[in-house]
Amino acid sequence: MSMSTSKLRLGPLPKAETVKLTISLSTNLKAMLDHYAALHAQTYGESVDGIALIPHMLEAFMIRDREFKKYLAKAGSVPHPKPVPGA
Repeated sequence: MSMSTSKLRLGPLPKAETVKLTISLSTNLKAMLDHYAALHAQTYGESVDGIALIPHMLEAFMIRDREFKKYLAKAGSVPHPKPVPGA
């Protein structure tokens, strides 16, 4: 499988303090997550479980959401996000 992987939105995974949550995914979404994890591993040369990608994907999504940024600014609680590749 040869494809250009230079455009993955999710870059290398940083280390971070965590809180454990339990979620349910559709079987289709879980399969897509596993495929993304395989591509991520191929791109960055480090094996990663799809589950480990979820918090980083969610953070990247929220950081890019303009309406959410506006809401946080009005609420006076703008977080200090780390830079997200491709943002």
